[in-house]
Amino acid sequence: MMNRTDFVTRFGGVFEHSPFIAERAYEGDLVPGEPLAANAVHAALVSVFRAASAQERLGVLRAHPDLAGKLAIAGGLTEDSAKEQAGAGLDRLSAAEHVRFTELNTSYVEKFGFPFIIAVKGLTKDDILHAFELRIHNSRDDEFATACGQVERIALLRLQAMLPSASI
Repeated sequence: MMNRTDFVTRFGGVFEHSPFIAERAYEGDLVPGEPLAANAVHAALVSVFRAASAQERLGVLRAHPDLAGKLAIAGGLTEDSAKEQAGAGLDRLSAAEHVRFTELNTSYVEKFGFPFIIAVKGLTKDDILHAFELRIHNSRDDEFATACGQVERIALLRLQAMLPSASI
């Protein structure tokens, strides 16, 4: 049985630096005091994210760090982001790879107004670079939709890591 404060504390970071998602999810479809299945938590969070205004969703996208960017180098990533990027080898780039990621990050943000977002679990740095090079040619509307879908996937992966059992 989780109260609102505990729920927001536990799930407020599932969507990068966006605790408002968990706050609204708790107030929405979730029933306080009842055991929550992991898929129900994800569905509630995603429902809130999708119902958020375009400006709020843009804020969620902008809360994500650049891949292999300055925050990663300075050690300023959230614990989840650091683990995710390290798992894909983005913490072990060659100098040339780092230059390429930096160029792509800069071009992408200039074009779309938010960082490149991809659920990196199970991907290699080459997979990520390939997706980056393809997606940078998308329209802004297509890329906004793709980035939002990736944010939802990242949330699911984070919840699965947090909730190894079927319910909490």
